[in-house]
Amino acid sequence: MPVPMKTWKTRPAYFVLIETLRKKGDMPENDLFNAMQTEFEDLGYKDFVDLLLKLEISGKIRTTSLSRGKKRVELI
Repeated sequence: MPVPMKTWKTRPAYFVLIETLRKKGDMPENDLFNAMQTEFEDLGYKDFVDLLLKLEISGKIRTTSLSRGKKRVELI
């Protein structure tokens, strides 16, 4: 029985994240993670945080702390 193969996504995860923020505006980190998981089922939280860190360092997004354990992500 042949094993089903996964195909690669045509758009990188950082592009989808920026596109989501452009469409929906500022979002809490949890909501953005859930939106990303609908597109990328195998995206883990650690990978998501790494992606946020890279985009924040490159000056594309800004994360601000709302309350204990909650963050807001906004597009610059």
